[in-house]
Amino acid sequence: MTAAVILFCAVLIGSLLQRVSGMGVGLIAGPVLSILIGPVEGIVLVNVLATINAGLTTLTVRGDVDWRRFGSIAPYLVVGAVPGAVLVAVSSADALLVTVGVLLLLALGAVTVGKKRVPTVSGRAPAAASGVIGGFMNTLAGVAGPAITVYAEAARWPQRTYAATLQPIFMVSGAVSFLIKELTGAANVASIGAELWVAGGLGMVLGIAAGVAVAPRVPAPKAHALALGLAVLGGATALVRGLAGLLG
Repeated sequence: MTAAVILFCAVLIGSLLQRVSGMGVGLIAGPVLSILIGPVEGIVLVNVLATINAGLTTLTVRGDVDWRRFGSIAPYLVVGAVPGAVLVAVSSADALLVTVGVLLLLALGAVTVGKKRVPTVSGRAPAAASGVIGGFMNTLAGVAGPAITVYAEAARWPQRTYAATLQPIFMVSGAVSFLIKELTGAANVASIGAELWVAGGLGMVLGIAAGVAVAPRVPAPKAHALALGLAVLGGATALVRGLAGLLG
């Protein structure tokens, strides 16, 4: 019951933040679930919850989604998810988390602190690269958002369309990561207790409802700053989790 209550709170907060800034469920609930029920089953549960959450949130922001950019990123999530699932099964996830965390933090620093020196990127190649990395990250740690954020900053993507377009991207990345893990036997959904599914679902619905009410009152610059902060949190979380595993 304690685990269910903690999960409920994490998903509620994550869903609210995701409606306001564009991401939150994977970043908030991923680390919590990894500790509560283990890194493999925990991320599988995050993948499922994030997929459903993104689908419901997409319905509330569908008018702001940039479907062209979505089409440039989403197909490549599969390309990153497949090697991610294979590596999870055959290698040290901790070492991978450290590597990805460091690279993400460096990239985020480059496109934020050094934004004026980074040329604006365009074309399909940068979008595709963000999709590949996002799919890999989502399979490994349940977070695709930070990788997409690096691309969004470099492409000077407006916050409103960025936050909205992330939702169908998350829907695809979560579903792909979950299906690949199931097909490869990397995780077992049956081992996850029913009370956790109920707690996660309830927290999600209430969080989205709260987010719909709060989002219009949050100015775009503040929502953008929140999104960047969550992206940095995602990179730092991956790094810390990896180091803890290697040193533990």
